[in-house]
Amino acid sequence: MEAVEYLLVALGSYLLGSMSLSIYLSKKMYGGDVRSHGSGNAGATNMARVYGMMAGVLTLVADIMKAVISMVAGYLLLGDMGLSIGGICCIVGHCFPVFHHFKGGKGVSVGGALSLLLDWRVGLLVVAMFLLGAFLSKKVSLGSVLGALAAGIGPFIFGVSGPRMVLGVVAMCIVIFRHKENIVRLIKGTEPDFKAAKPKKKAETQTQGD
Repeated sequence: MEAVEYLLVALGSYLLGSMSLSIYLSKKMYGGDVRSHGSGNAGATNMARVYGMMAGVLTLVADIMKAVISMVAGYLLLGDMGLSIGGICCIVGHCFPVFHHFKGGKGVSVGGALSLLLDWRVGLLVVAMFLLGAFLSKKVSLGSVLGALAAGIGPFIFGVSGPRMVLGVVAMCIVIFRHKENIVRLIKGTEPDFKAAKPKKKAETQTQGD
């Protein structure tokens, strides 16, 4: 019976993570696919860059809720192990969604949410590092990478349980992997600053970013 619960948490969290509001919104409300514009990413940052801040905020809230539902359900069924499985499978689904040809977001919003549920101290560290990097550099990608590093290191600093440590490390690796192109541009000094677009009906292709 427990094996079935593990499967339900893993599969359910992956499928929930694979539901991308940004892709649905961009197609139904703006007449295009957000992945065809800006950075080609289906996350909140690219939604804000291409379609405006409101679109980005809606995407952010939806992504956070995916992580919350997956991890809370997993925890209620299987404790810390379920919480970890739910978080990992949700972020994998978000980045590699089966419903959208495995081309999704970069895991930043989901990763931020899971870090807060992992341990509030880790979550605050992640948020602080993200804001520090993003605001000082004006590059969301740098904040995202710093936040990811905090998600992987924080659990060891604060001594959380083993499953939660695994969750933090896996989330860190996924987010950094998804930002590999951004990291190259940061090193070269060609990564663009973040600038939200004005709300509009049709998207215009913009320069690459996070």
